[in-house]
Amino acid sequence: MTTPRKPGTSRLWALLLVSLALVLGGGGLAAAIQTDGGDVTVSDLRFTGNGGQTLSALLYVPDGVSAEAPAPAVLAVHGYINSRETQDAFAIELARRGYVVMALDQSGHGFSGGAAFANGYGGPAALAYLHSLDIVDPDNIGLEGHSMGGWTVLSAAAAYPDYYRSVVLQGSSTGSGVAPEGSTEFPKNMALVYGSWEEFSLLMWETPEPDQVQAGQKMQSVFGTDEPVETGRVYGSIDDGTARVVYRPTNTHPGLTFDPVAVGHTIDWFDQTLDGGQSASGQIWWLKEIGTLVAFLGGILFLFPCGALLLRTRAFGGVVTEPAPGIGLRGLPWWGASLLGAVLSAVTFFPLQIWGPEWVTASAWFPQTITTGVAFWALANAVISAVLFAVWHLTQGRRSGGNARTYGLATGSTARTVGRSAGLAATIALGLYGLLALSDWLFLTDFRFYVWNLHLMDAERFRVFLVYLVPFTAFTLVVATVLHAQLRSSESRWGTGRRMVLNGLMLALGVLVLTVVNYIPLLAGGNLWVDTQPLLSIVAYQFVPLLFVIGLLLTWFAERTGTIYTGAFLSAILISWNNVAGTANQYDVGSWDTGSWFLRVVLPLFLAAGLAVAAVLRTRRSRGRDQAAVPSGTAADERPLAGATAAPRGGERS
Repeated sequence: MTTPRKPGTSRLWALLLVSLALVLGGGGLAAAIQTDGGDVTVSDLRFTGNGGQTLSALLYVPDGVSAEAPAPAVLAVHGYINSRETQDAFAIELARRGYVVMALDQSGHGFSGGAAFANGYGGPAALAYLHSLDIVDPDNIGLEGHSMGGWTVLSAAAAYPDYYRSVVLQGSSTGSGVAPEGSTEFPKNMALVYGSWEEFSLLMWETPEPDQVQAGQKMQSVFGTDEPVETGRVYGSIDDGTARVVYRPTNTHPGLTFDPVAVGHTIDWFDQTLDGGQSASGQIWWLKEIGTLVAFLGGILFLFPCGALLLRTRAFGGVVTEPAPGIGLRGLPWWGASLLGAVLSAVTFFPLQIWGPEWVTASAWFPQTITTGVAFWALANAVISAVLFAVWHLTQGRRSGGNARTYGLATGSTARTVGRSAGLAATIALGLYGLLALSDWLFLTDFRFYVWNLHLMDAERFRVFLVYLVPFTAFTLVVATVLHAQLRSSESRWGTGRRMVLNGLMLALGVLVLTVVNYIPLLAGGNLWVDTQPLLSIVAYQFVPLLFVIGLLLTWFAERTGTIYTGAFLSAILISWNNVAGTANQYDVGSWDTGSWFLRVVLPLFLAAGLAVAAVLRTRRSRGRDQAAVPSGTAADERPLAGATAAPRGGERS
């Protein structure tokens, strides 16, 4: 294998500066668009929900709006396992047109406390809060929600029927979840924006395929007709509050939040049903998506030079050892093993994520059913991969000289290497988190693009993050071992860069192919290939870029350190962070039950005791070295103080 050429310090600093420039430049662009060049004020809200939990929202207030000059308002709500930022397109464009917009974090999502699905998803409390603001015209409030966010605003409409005038449902429906049933009179003035490639047709409108929804009995009863509902035709009367209309953009369920056509229909409907809006040309929200993507890429890039520079410090330099020559597969066997791993990840993706939450129900320990499913899938794949790796080691690897050292698992002081590697990974991740916190403080934006994001965590979610970090660490340790040992050959001519890209592609390949195959029938006018799992089909999106980045990290840090540990620990942190921060809690993690007590009190006490013991042992070792350095027979009062520098002898140069 080609010996990796380590970049010089100047080049690493240049890469670090580029990453910071991308974070600041992308965040600045996102902030400029989000505020419409300073004409809209965006603020971070916290208020109390009906269940006593804290609810979070972003509030968009156009210039000129005040208690003396109130404006029409819109409550905008994201879908399941998303956050308030998912409503950016609608919030930005409506605020540009003079609407006060509250983009809510549903209960159990984002920075909102409580459990998902509770208290009308947080919708009634949010509508009451919005209605109470003196800058809002209480007679001109609209409701907009995507997917489960539609159920959220419908719950709000049922709780406060006099607080709103019209509704836009994005890929949503009445009478699903805990949302009230719809009729020709409820909700008032409803527009339905429903993608032609909708994954949830059966759940939402009780029809098996998306092109059948307008002929379904459920939709017809809400629209007050016994004929197929016509696209774009307004049924009922806006003045009477009974108006209904359906639009069918060419897009998927999650794609509606990323679609200028859906945004345009939403603007038009509120212009027709609410008073006080303004005109604005075009749509600019997509520029914010580019900005947060640029910042996201800058954050990912930051990990590499940051880690490499830290490896050159005294604190973490001991992690580095020369990588042993690779003794793994090459040629056709390499491709066969890599493709087998991709197939296994794809074949097990749906069943294992279904079984996980069934066997490990939501609790204080594992409050997120989606993340539990992902962790179960990851652990099961780790076990399968470990077994296959063991078979390879016994049949081939051992005969080729494979051992813990050549596999990147052992060094001269393995325990110390593992500990320092964990500290290094945590330090790098803390640097990335600091950049995200800086972006939030400066620009009130996070790192995201479409369904992939890194979001800040409050204390409760950080606790959840630590729990899920354990299974994800087991997963990345196994994957790193396979990549560094079984799939690394000394006879390969690939350099580090090519190996990074190829390993990233191989890790992402299974989920990528699964997603493509799954969606081909839907895009052809039918339904998903696995039509019973629309939610997990959407969950799969984010794992394509995430697994690719994991492949880059595992390869880079294994080549730089000679062991698998730093890359594995850092990758586990990213996976757990990505999943926990952007997913819903199905259990109220703010409750002080057994699991919460252990993690918030007992575990920190054990950690404190461990740190104290380590400090005592380190002090004793230091004293032992100092005493050993004193020549035998020297009087105690003649011994130099620890750390003191002896004076130079006469004639010697200091």
